[in-house]
Amino acid sequence: MAHPFRLGQLLMATALSAFAASAHAALSSEHGAFGTLKDGTPIERYVLSNSRGMQASVITYGAVLQALKVPDRNGQAADVVLGFDDPQGYQDHGDVHFGATIGRFGNRLAGGSFSLDGKAYQVPLNDGPNALHGGPMGFDHQVWKAKPAQGPGWVGVTLSYHSKDGEMGFPGNLNVEVTYSLNEQNELRIQYKATTDKPTVVNLTNHSYFNLAGAGHGDILNQVAVLHAARYTPIDGTLIPTGELAPVAGTPMDFTTPTAFGKHIRDEHPQLKFAEPKQGGFDFNWVLDAAGDARKLAVEVTDPGSGRRLQLFTSEPGVQLYTSNFLTGAFSGKGGLTYPHWGAFTLETQHYPDSPNQANFPSTRLNPGQVYSQNTVFRFSAL
Repeated sequence: MAHPFRLGQLLMATALSAFAASAHAALSSEHGAFGTLKDGTPIERYVLSNSRGMQASVITYGAVLQALKVPDRNGQAADVVLGFDDPQGYQDHGDVHFGATIGRFGNRLAGGSFSLDGKAYQVPLNDGPNALHGGPMGFDHQVWKAKPAQGPGWVGVTLSYHSKDGEMGFPGNLNVEVTYSLNEQNELRIQYKATTDKPTVVNLTNHSYFNLAGAGHGDILNQVAVLHAARYTPIDGTLIPTGELAPVAGTPMDFTTPTAFGKHIRDEHPQLKFAEPKQGGFDFNWVLDAAGDARKLAVEVTDPGSGRRLQLFTSEPGVQLYTSNFLTGAFSGKGGLTYPHWGAFTLETQHYPDSPNQANFPSTRLNPGQVYSQNTVFRFSAL
């Protein structure tokens, strides 16, 4: 007969093992077909789920976060990211970048040009006089390879893409990996890695549009944000940073205390008019106080109606808050819903826009032998 103490140890170990197995079983990952592109290329979808009612769907076209279901204060789940029900929707409306992985260079490059070691490079223009989000055929227009991934307490999918030397004008063969993962703490984590065989510039991000009331359910003007950022990068009339790191104090860009998106969005401020000339809007890079410390809270947004709360943590020095200023309800999204003006917000974790042309901004240069890495967490809860 086993000693009582040893028997207790054995029973406890068995119980803990069973609990761990149960917790692991609560996390699941499935994948299957998600239609085809116009040329017949098949697209896959990976669906990550936990036991708390959260579910993330990722497709291989553009490494897009296609859906994100999150419970409200009553436990009712709703899809909180904008998107489409088929790959062709993403093809037809690629200029809005719903849920996409953005690269090789997120945000804007002035004139689409930059120099490395005295050599000039040109990216095709696709945003007036500038290049935006890697040019007209950036990473969000490519089909990625995908495979399931998992680790202790999480399930995920790793997507990979090989960007050839010269693609969209960027130098170097770039190998990119993006891993989406979900855990039982309702955290969606996005991890990026990249390597190159020539000096290049890299600035990757995710371009999900969030509406915490549910995608297609009105605007986000009453949703309340806190940005832990005392400074931002002002822009000129073409939306290129002036190079200044300006204080947010005394401007509509001050979200250092809880502030509804709609409180100042219509203010008569020149920066808001640059971002959206007709009605005003936010489309700026905030300089995060955490300065790349992913353990510190960077952004928090709450929807008073549903109680859903999003908390953002990132290893990046900046975040682009964009209030979907140019959505007009002109096309149908998932479930036939229309997406109105100011119908969502983005939180694009990033290095600053136009960094290769701004000597005082953190560098986006990547050399052979180095590994680009980024870690961003979207943590959801309900008040």
